Amino acid sequence: MPTISMFYGVLIRIFFHDTGRHRSPHIHAEYQGEVGVYAIKDGQLLSGNLPPKKHKLVVTWIEIIMMI
Repeated sequence: MPTISMFYGVLIRIFFHDTGRHRSPHIHAEYQGEVGVYAIKDGQLLSGNLPPKKHKLVVTWIEIIMMI
C-alpha cells in the first residue's frame, strides 16, 4: 500500500485493487494507529474513525486534490 501524502502526522494511502468492501474509489488515512477510509469523490467517511481535527484536515485535503 503506497503512501501518497503525509501531513501533520497523517498518512494517506491508496489501495489500487481494494474495491470489494468499499465499492467506490477511496483512500485510507492513518493517524497514530487509527484509520479512516474516505471516498475520494466527496470526502465522505466510509469506515473507521480519526480525531475530529485530523478528520477535518483529511476532508480538506481531498477537496484540494479534487480541484487539481
